[in-house]
Amino acid sequence: MNPLFSAIGRGLANYLSKPRPGYERLSRTSLQDVMDVLQPGDIVLVDGNSRISTAIKYLTQSTWSHACLFAGADPCDPEQPSLIEADLTQGVIMVPLSKYEQYNIRICRPVGLSEKTRDTIIDFARARLGHVYDLRNIFDLARYLIQKPLVPNRFRRDLITFGSGEPTRAICSTLIAEAYQSVGYPILPELIRVEDRKGQTVIIPRHYTHYVPGDFDLSPHFRIVKPTLERGFSFEHAHAVDPA
Repeated sequence: MNPLFSAIGRGLANYLSKPRPGYERLSRTSLQDVMDVLQPGDIVLVDGNSRISTAIKYLTQSTWSHACLFAGADPCDPEQPSLIEADLTQGVIMVPLSKYEQYNIRICRPVGLSEKTRDTIIDFARARLGHVYDLRNIFDLARYLIQKPLVPNRFRRDLITFGSGEPTRAICSTLIAEAYQSVGYPILPELIRVEDRKGQTVIIPRHYTHYVPGDFDLSPHFRIVKPTLERGFSFEHAHAVDPA
């Protein structure tokens, strides 16, 4: 992107990152309860309320618009920077869990990882701290906030296939998918069907830029972790009534 478009892109990114009114957090789980169950390598999905979150959720047909990688924290303090994320305006940074205190979140945990492999994934993401967000299609995302076109579901994902091939650029789900693919950990089936320019259906390998935040929720290889259940929730105990 030339300097003019880069400046416009940054201004648009700041605008799209602004929160929208009327957001409701459905869970009453405390941050400390969430922190107590998080394990290094977990993926934290966020149901964002910014303008760009609206566009991403529309195009992906998913509740989740953002993804972070939990790198571990000692002690387990929600205020300690422990999540690696690709922020639209700041690039790849580490943030505390408390940043998402007012949002609905979901924990997705990989299954069967050795400690060595887990550390390799985290180190891969850490090595990209300081990289910047790929703003090449920020203008396309903005267009969907102004007027949502009638796009068939099968084509919507293609509209947010991020990634310019530049090693210093990243987005949230692309960064995490690339980290997991670096060790060969599966997320979704490796082959996907797409239509070429002639309208013919072809099968191609799934690139890490094809992944969106909701894919970690859909993946059969990640377990959904809910703090309330991890603490041993009992319906009967919660609704027990003293007969006296």
